[in-house]
Amino acid sequence: MSAGPDLDMDLGPDDLDIVDPDSYLNGFPHATFKRLRDEDPISWWEEHDGGKGFWAVTRYDDLLYVSQHVELFSSAQGVTLEEIEGEDFHLRRNMLEYDPPEHTRYRRLVSKPFSRREVYGYEDGIRDLARSVVLEARELGDRFDYVDRVAKQLPMRMLGRMLGVPDSDGDWLVKQGDALLGNLDPEMTEWAVGYTDTDQFKHIPFRSPAALELYEYAEAQAEQRRACPAHDLISALLAPTIDGECLTDLQFKNLFVLMISAGNDTSRYTMAAGLKALAERPEQFRRLRQACIDRDDQFVERAVEEVLRWGTVTMHFRRTATQDVELGGKLIKEGDKVLTWFTSADYDERHFTDPFNFDIERWPNDHVAFNLRSPHLCLGAQLARMEIKLLFQELLPRLKSVELDGPIERLRSNFICGMKRLPIKVEWA
Repeated sequence: MSAGPDLDMDLGPDDLDIVDPDSYLNGFPHATFKRLRDEDPISWWEEHDGGKGFWAVTRYDDLLYVSQHVELFSSAQGVTLEEIEGEDFHLRRNMLEYDPPEHTRYRRLVSKPFSRREVYGYEDGIRDLARSVVLEARELGDRFDYVDRVAKQLPMRMLGRMLGVPDSDGDWLVKQGDALLGNLDPEMTEWAVGYTDTDQFKHIPFRSPAALELYEYAEAQAEQRRACPAHDLISALLAPTIDGECLTDLQFKNLFVLMISAGNDTSRYTMAAGLKALAERPEQFRRLRQACIDRDDQFVERAVEEVLRWGTVTMHFRRTATQDVELGGKLIKEGDKVLTWFTSADYDERHFTDPFNFDIERWPNDHVAFNLRSPHLCLGAQLARMEIKLLFQELLPRLKSVELDGPIERLRSNFICGMKRLPIKVEWA
């Protein structure tokens, strides 16, 4: 029997519109998705902007079925709700929007720099950066915004080092990434979808002019590397494989845009979700802090997995049915959009014991925060795990305590679950 949510956790109302980005301003609407899992796990939803509607897949096992059966549920028409066709879609298509075998070939071209072996080679550099970020935060005193001063800093600096771009470009790159993944939030971009006419940008990622600026930046960086290759990620991505294959210019630019957005923002929001959970649970904070002091890597790594499950930042991906198929007693027709809700699956009581309890010792913990057990497993999964682990190991031993210190502000989005501001009060050790 479930022990129920810890801290008498407020799961929100159970009747929110999951299409409306405003439904996520107080956090993920858990009660609504719990009701869907229990009563209508494969549910049909109309859209408000002229879209043709979609099926919401909310249970863990159904999500795995959709994710793994790529012959029935295709990524090749887009992974977000937006419906873009023809040349406009071709121009903005990134690695996520291919099916095997094309996806397999594309992934082979770019996966080596993100392999487990390569990522472990970054460990000392990530640890040094994490330590620098923590020590800079310490200089701020006992009150600061954790998102701005810590969670945003480490992924930004690490990605810049890997790419081989100047540190001084970091803030600008993050701003562009925020405009992409925050394209429904008017604070993040002046071209917020739904607030202004973005049809002129429908041929570029997220309908955002920020992508055009990143295209220009990527082209300039590529030109430099072709003239003088370096030991960095951009050079590695541009280099041909042993078989002589290489990315096209458009593929490289779209991959660069993807890395700047997903590679920074998702790690930032996961780090914020983790610290919020620990601040609200002093006993778990103390246990994890001691494990960090003791350098108990296995304990910390398990805690990281729970943070990833708990925070599941990318809320859904879209697939498109390639033929009529029955799923959960519902007939999904060829061409229908199907949204696999990762955050809902990661709280599915049918798969996780007491899912609304944040438990840093939870094991096994086969969450789907990285689209695990799917051909589209997140390319940066190992890097993100290491960043979170090393941040914990550098931050927590230097803290005696941490608590929330004001209202939290969340991203307006029905795609990305993130905190824009997380004010905290700490006692430094």
